[in-house]
Amino acid sequence: MSDESTTGLKRRDFLKVSLLASGALMVGVGFPSTHTANILKEGNWSLGLYLRIGKEGTVTIISKNPEAGQGVKTALPMIVAECLDVDWHTVKVEQAPLDDRYGRQLLAASGSTLDGWDDLRVAGSAARKLMIDSAASLWGVASDECRTESGTVVHEASSRALAYTDLLEMAASLPVPDTSELILKKRPEDFKLLGTFVPGVDNHSIVTGRPLFGCDVRLDGMLYAVYHKCPTFGGRVRAANVDEVRRLSGVTHAFIVEGGSDPMTLLPGVAIVAETWWAAESARQRLRVDWETDHNDSSADYEQRASEYTQDPGETLRVIGDVDSAMDKAAQVISSSYYYPYIATANLEPQNCTASYQSGQLEIWAPTQRPQRGRSLVSKTLGIREDHIHVNMTRIGGGFGRRLRSDFMVECAWIAREVGRPVQLQWSREDDMQHDFYRPAAWHHFKAGLDAHGRMIAFDHHFVTVGRNGKTGLGANLPINQYPAGLVPNFRLRQSIIDTNVPSGSWRSPGHSAYCWAYQSFFDEICLASRRDPLEFRLDFLSRSYGEAPFNLERAKSTLKLAAEKAGWGTRNLAEGRGLGIAFHVDHGGYVAQVAEVTTEGSNVIVDKVIAVCDVGPIINLSGARAQVEGCIIDALSTAQLEVTFENGGAVQRNFDTYELLPIGKAPVIECHFIESDNPPTGLGLPPIAPATPAITNAIYAASGIRIRELPMSRSGISI
Repeated sequence: MSDESTTGLKRRDFLKVSLLASGALMVGVGFPSTHTANILKEGNWSLGLYLRIGKEGTVTIISKNPEAGQGVKTALPMIVAECLDVDWHTVKVEQAPLDDRYGRQLLAASGSTLDGWDDLRVAGSAARKLMIDSAASLWGVASDECRTESGTVVHEASSRALAYTDLLEMAASLPVPDTSELILKKRPEDFKLLGTFVPGVDNHSIVTGRPLFGCDVRLDGMLYAVYHKCPTFGGRVRAANVDEVRRLSGVTHAFIVEGGSDPMTLLPGVAIVAETWWAAESARQRLRVDWETDHNDSSADYEQRASEYTQDPGETLRVIGDVDSAMDKAAQVISSSYYYPYIATANLEPQNCTASYQSGQLEIWAPTQRPQRGRSLVSKTLGIREDHIHVNMTRIGGGFGRRLRSDFMVECAWIAREVGRPVQLQWSREDDMQHDFYRPAAWHHFKAGLDAHGRMIAFDHHFVTVGRNGKTGLGANLPINQYPAGLVPNFRLRQSIIDTNVPSGSWRSPGHSAYCWAYQSFFDEICLASRRDPLEFRLDFLSRSYGEAPFNLERAKSTLKLAAEKAGWGTRNLAEGRGLGIAFHVDHGGYVAQVAEVTTEGSNVIVDKVIAVCDVGPIINLSGARAQVEGCIIDALSTAQLEVTFENGGAVQRNFDTYELLPIGKAPVIECHFIESDNPPTGLGLPPIAPATPAITNAIYAASGIRIRELPMSRSGISI
């Protein structure tokens, strides 16, 4: 029997094994969704969905989810190789296309690792069991007398061994094992490959410039396109000089696209198609469009409305206990407000897509985080059946939530159908900056009531956010169970919404990356007012709950304790102008605490070091895990110095000259530690980013006495 409950595996019981004409053994396992069940019923199941073992010894493992630098194209196949017990150097990894038989193919919410954890262990473990059973049958011994090692079945009692390659035909003839018969590895101490440092499978191709990304796609007869949209959100085309543009050198097509009003679909614009992208982009400089616009929103308007809302009680979203009475009885009441701006996704590879439409069939090559949603949008917009649309997933040059939206896919598909030749649409940096789905701005007004011991007995939070028609925008909501709810006896959350036309969306750890900074900074203000150590305050805060705790308190405390230990918290005498700051957060199942060390010289700050401790269950690939933590911290530090502002209904910042990312010379030393456990693994693309900013700003206060309550940091006179 399995060493864990099979409840979570019942939906993954579709295990299929077959031998190809080439002699390769193929193993597939997938989700029994209605669509998949119909495929099985119709007999169209592709048996090599996850794993092929070739006669020459190569083990081909299919990576089903999009790869955007988060490392799943390496980590997920490592799970199969671990459970199959083969040497990594024998493994070849292939990127899967969009195929409903894999179930969900999605890059979001740090979910890829957890999403594939059971499926991939089943595929590898089942293939391993087939090898053991095959060898045992040939030798006439019991299967439990055999073990595996590096792609070989060993029977120690008789000193016999057989390579997997010698057992393929026998394995294909055996009954497929039931998932309940499989012993699935899950504990770090059981792993040989998992948890080790394995370079990314695409690393060599990336550093040598081999084509991997969406913009690298090349097709015979391919044309290049740009798509010009209104700089004001929601603008429509009245008229454009497309006839003049069409006569320019190299241009093959220029036409107006009617489009609609939803920024997540096909917006109105002008398409220019040419023999080269440069010819198309150069022609755009000659394009003249008469835009019809219906608003002129600005950042100044939003800030004015936010100021007015400070006098508004807002809508009460959740109440625990009696906040007003507790505040009246509190020994001390502390109030403070925090603000963070809109920011851009700023993935280094601008949006792009390649499409070919022939005889009612559409093939797409796209760096998409959500290929299924993209296919559905293209189908609905163009009226093409989904089973006539094939999506190839290219490597993504940074997603961060932006490529959950499929506007660039439907733009390219529309243009390709109109042109009748393969077309590659390439956005410019200006397109990307001005037509983003921005992380939304928000204002937090906090009030905390403390008892005589400095413990919080009441917490009142007025959250001012952005949205449309009384509903919060994408990424602009605040969960009602977000701490300190559940960790303080009296709690109230109120919300006000500023109406805006700015499209917002999920940006790295949606919401968490922003409001964690506000919470953890305010916690430090409470510590200062109550003369409590920031570490001691947080550990005490996590020592009790009122009702069901919002997360595992012990796991959160463990990360704080280890981070403090590694940083020498409370044991070091720092020189004047140097300071430590601490913060923790729980995000998408990951527990992270960080300690930052900074040096200040007036308003100039050097972030010297950040120590991060993460509890995300077992580590799959140490290389990818470290890279994700380091990338998150650098991105957090960079973003804390950035903002997107709006004038006349559109974004002011257009390129990296006005939206300056952190240069490599200002990146801090980053030290990563992992608390590994038997808990199911969670991703690392999101959890480490949230506590980084407050750890740094709390350290800045400790070093300089400057409390940063507004981002970007320059609003407080701080420069990194």
